[in-house]
Amino acid sequence: MHRLQIFLLTIMAFANHSYATNATENILVFGDSLSAGYGIKVEQGWVTLLQKQLSEDRRWRFVNASVSGETSTGGLTRLPALLGEHKPKIVILELGANDGLRGQPLTLLQKNLQAMIDASKTAGAKVLLVGMQIPTNYGPRYTREFRETYSELAEKNNLPLVPFLLEGVATNGNLFQNDGLHPNAEAQAIIARNVSAMLMTMLSEK
Repeated sequence: MHRLQIFLLTIMAFANHSYATNATENILVFGDSLSAGYGIKVEQGWVTLLQKQLSEDRRWRFVNASVSGETSTGGLTRLPALLGEHKPKIVILELGANDGLRGQPLTLLQKNLQAMIDASKTAGAKVLLVGMQIPTNYGPRYTREFRETYSELAEKNNLPLVPFLLEGVATNGNLFQNDGLHPNAEAQAIIARNVSAMLMTMLSEK
């Protein structure tokens, strides 16, 4: 083989390696108002804060497909098209709070979350499941079983789990907006840390 051919092949191999290394991969955030940033500026939300945290690693781009008021049933309807459009490597699945607040059957919540987990895996994405909790005034049994739904799904599917999205926020009234339901801008850094702990582990494994 001539030296020129060897040189050209070396350049092509290097270029292909650089392209693969720098290729952008999507992280799809799929949640409700807690992830959509209800009542605050987009740049203040925890999703944007995580994107900034990863700003030096240009391989990753966050796609926030969260919708305020979303239920697991609505999410299941929307997810397939988003998986096809964005082809995410990771799906951060944060749904269920609105199901709980509406007193929906937990069997339905579990069924819908499982279907979204299956769809994400089939599309080639890893899933980070985000757990939620609801107020105790829904009754101790429903409250407990709602919380346990996430840990059971994580164990069944061998998924990384954020036990509670609002850990460190839920018991502090100063971290909520006037409606008492949605975290304010100050709370977003705490929420970002809650998610980041598990997400960074997943990224390091890749």
